[in-house]
Order: sequence, then C-alpha cells, then structure tokens
Amino acid sequence: MHVEEIEKEQKAILIGVILPGQELAEKLDHMAELSQLAETAGLSVADQLFQTREKIHAAFFIGPGKVQELLQVVNESQPAIVIFDDDLSPAQIRNLERELDVRVIDRSTLILDIFAKHARTREAKTQVELAQLQYLLPRLTRQWTHLSRQVGGIGTRGPGETQLETDRRLIRRRIEKLKEDLHKIDKQQTIRRQNRQNIFRVSLIGYTNVGKSTLMNILSGADVLVEDQLFATLDSVVRKVQLDDTRQILLSDTVGFIRKLPHHLVASFKSTLDEVRESDLLLHVVDVHHIHFREQIRVVMTILEELNCHQKPILTIFNKIDLLEDSGILLSLRKEYPEAVFLSAVRHIGVESLKRKIGEYLEKNFVSLTLRIPIHEQKIINYIYSVAQVEHIHYTEDEVEMKIKCQHELLGKMQQIVKIFSTKDDDYKLYEELAP
Repeated sequence: MHVEEIEKEQKAILIGVILPGQELAEKLDHMAELSQLAETAGLSVADQLFQTREKIHAAFFIGPGKVQELLQVVNESQPAIVIFDDDLSPAQIRNLERELDVRVIDRSTLILDIFAKHARTREAKTQVELAQLQYLLPRLTRQWTHLSRQVGGIGTRGPGETQLETDRRLIRRRIEKLKEDLHKIDKQQTIRRQNRQNIFRVSLIGYTNVGKSTLMNILSGADVLVEDQLFATLDSVVRKVQLDDTRQILLSDTVGFIRKLPHHLVASFKSTLDEVRESDLLLHVVDVHHIHFREQIRVVMTILEELNCHQKPILTIFNKIDLLEDSGILLSLRKEYPEAVFLSAVRHIGVESLKRKIGEYLEKNFVSLTLRIPIHEQKIINYIYSVAQVEHIHYTEDEVEMKIKCQHELLGKMQQIVKIFSTKDDDYKLYEELAP
C-alpha cells in the first residue's frame, strides 16, 4: 500500500494529562519522549499542554475548559495534528475532532505510524499493517474519512487511508489474510531457528535508541542501520559472532521496547520476538546517560515478563559510559550490578570485556560429552550433528565415537539415545566431562 510521506513543516500540538499517582517530572519525561516520537514521524512540535485531573473526562479525556484552551492554541498555531500521550476511545477522538476541527490521534497511533514508516521487509510490513488494522478497526467512522481527505499523514500511513474508505467486512477479511501470512512466516522462522540449535544464541534487547544496533555492528561486522531516532530497526537481524579462535555465537538484534507499546503491535511482532524467547542469553543494553534509565530498565523487564522471558539469563550492559560526567554514577552502579558490563559501543570501550563475559555464560550453558553410537544408526548421528557441536569423531568397524559439546537441556536426550542402544552395561557408554 502507498506510504504517504509527512512534510517536516507540519506542526503538532502535544497533550499530556497528569492523573493521581503520577509525578510532574515523570509526565515531563513521557512528554519529552512523545515529542521525540513526533519528530521521528516528521513533525515539528508547536506547543505542549498539560492538565492535572482526578480522572479522565468521558467525552474529551481532558476537561471541557481545557478543550476551549486547546482550541485557542489550535487557532493560533494552525497545527496539522493534535497528539495525546494516552490512548483515546473512538468517541473521545470524534468529540475532540468535532470541537477542534483538526486531526486528533493518540500515542499508539503515532507509534504504529512510525513502525509503518520504518518497515522494510515483507515480514515487518505485514506485522505493522496487521497491528494498524486491528487498532484502527473500531475507529473507522465517517468523521475519520472526512479528515483523512483533508490532512492525511500521521495515522493514515500504510493501510490508513484505504481502510477509512473500505467496508468493515473487507477490513476484517484483510486482517484474516495478514494473520495467515504471518503464520506462514512464523513457521518458516521456526524452521530456521531449529536449524540453529547447535549454536549458542544471544539476543540484544533494550529500550529503543540505546545503542543496540551500534553494538551489533561492532560485534558482528553487520551493516545494521544506525540512526539517532526511535525504532530505526524493526527487523530482527541475526549474525554469527566469533568470540575467540574456537567459540562462536549467533547474535540477534531485536526491535527496541518503549513504554505504552501498543498491545496489537506486540502480538503481531510475535515471530520477531520469538528470537528473544528462544535465546540462551539476553543482553540487556541500557543507555546509562539517559536521565531516566532506571525507568527504562523497569519498562524492559515488564515487557520481558509479558513475553515470559524474565527467567532467562540476562546480562546487563550499561552503554554510553563515555558521555557520563559524574564518575560516581558508575561506581554506584558497579556495586549495584556487579555482573554487569560497562562500555561505549561508539568508542569501542569495554567490547572485549563483553565478549569474555558472553564466553563465561556459554561455558556454563554447555557440557562436553563422549558418545559411542552404532555405525548403522545414521539418523541418530545426523541428529547429533544438528543439535550439538561435534568437536571430534572417530570411526571403528561397528561404532562411531563422537566427542561433542551440547547445551545442558539436551543432556537428558543424549543419555536416552545411549540407553536405547545399550545391550550390556558396558556397551555404548556416555561419558560426561566438564566443559574446558
């Protein structure tokens, strides 16, 4: 579908509401992030308005008085769009657009639009379009159709303009087709991941724009897009990384996380996030220079819990240490996170320490074994090759002796294989050794 570019001179007004339990400083940080999202989408922020409320207004989200104040700002600034930091109901959007006579969207719609802008591969485009259609389906109204013809742009990127002029039944049919396409893609990705079972898998995770892609490029020599904007990378990139002369890992760079990430987006990016689920080690990259890096850590850990990945081994990496002026922050963090790695990906500081740390996790995760298998059991021998690293193999007249290194979770399977072919207590033994 056609992707309509947003002209940079288009202006936006941002709206934030402070509810009970929220601090002003916290909301200011959220609004700063919303401003960065708007700029990533190609908009310039003309103004920002705040309101403190005990509860959201059912009809307008903000109070009627604030709507009139906002109307004055709209008339003065002539923005192309008004963006709320929180999700709005379809009725609230209709009411606000009727009062303001300008397009109104919420944070989720903006994030979805940015994802559509950055989608490059068939998989990413399919995932984003599915998330957009699911999110915007209940918002298909004649009011939206009218405004899309007037303004276009944010919230109409990708499937946006088409869906506003299409029958709901056709939209649902399109959603089902996209789900089928993603299911096929997911099956293909699953097969690819199964073929990589014999190598230690590591995933870079973290808040968006913390330097994951830069670190990926340094470790692997990959040419992953690096830009100082949110969600520059959507597709999961997998590359081999040589830790030293003998040890190799598979490293994947995944989509960045962000607070209030739309639920439909997380669901549609399942196949991409499966790289995280099936990894042996997660590298949690943190921008230590960011003023609210602790809040970003909390957001990432919350999303990992939603993905049921919080129990996986996680190595915390504090990036951008070269930008810190207060050395006391690093001293404090080293005490708080004694196992963490501190580095600057841009300046290549601490990268070798990171490789050594990954190597330690690799050795903890693998065990060395010697297997003796009947030589005619070629299927079993092929299976061992597919799931383990074969370090040495020796053939005799009736058996194959294989020295392998496999993950601990496969140890029971290997013991079963040997047990199947045992005819006497001393035949086809399995010897367990400690990994060197």
